[in-house]
Amino acid sequence: MKYTPLTEPLHDYICTTFSAENDFLRQLKRESDAAGFPAIHIAPEQVALLQVLLRAVGAKRVLEIGALAGYSAIAMARALPDGARLLTLERNPAHAEFVRRKVQESALENIIEVRVGDAKQLLRTVDEAPFDIVFIDADKAGYSAYLDLALPLLRVGGIICADNTLAWGNIADTGTSDATVQALQRFNHAMSAHPQLQSCLIPIAEGMTLGVKLS
Repeated sequence: MKYTPLTEPLHDYICTTFSAENDFLRQLKRESDAAGFPAIHIAPEQVALLQVLLRAVGAKRVLEIGALAGYSAIAMARALPDGARLLTLERNPAHAEFVRRKVQESALENIIEVRVGDAKQLLRTVDEAPFDIVFIDADKAGYSAYLDLALPLLRVGGIICADNTLAWGNIADTGTSDATVQALQRFNHAMSAHPQLQSCLIPIAEGMTLGVKLS
């Protein structure tokens, strides 16, 4: 099987040539790092991928599960048209308050709404469906539950996308006892086998699994 290993020079080339990260997002990362947030934002090349997906499906309604510091929400919102809405769910109230402040600074408060609470509970009360894209980047143990709860909220032809699905290089370890890796393995299997989805795994950054809703 032929493939091109992703060397550091190739990765640098991709990030330099196709990054959609701007000065605001770079400053957001610096501020969130200083505030003690985990340094687990999506990568700059993933920003470009998400923005391409949003524009490709003509997204006007987006659901994000896991806001963290708002990096991905703001990045996605910048690719949305006037009148679009992005709902992001965040469990940590302090994180949510930081995101709201950055949303105001980015002048995107008319697009982005932050809701605080357990995503499994919040997803049962969401009434903005159908969504064009669902992006999952939260606790890995909850990924399969989020898929079950979010898929009915996604329109036919819409995309569900999840981050970190290469499990930091451990996803193919069938003998692992790591609960996080096992959770991601179950999620990938659910995505690949789901009768309503056509799915793939893109080896970008820590891996992104995508699925298009067929019915």
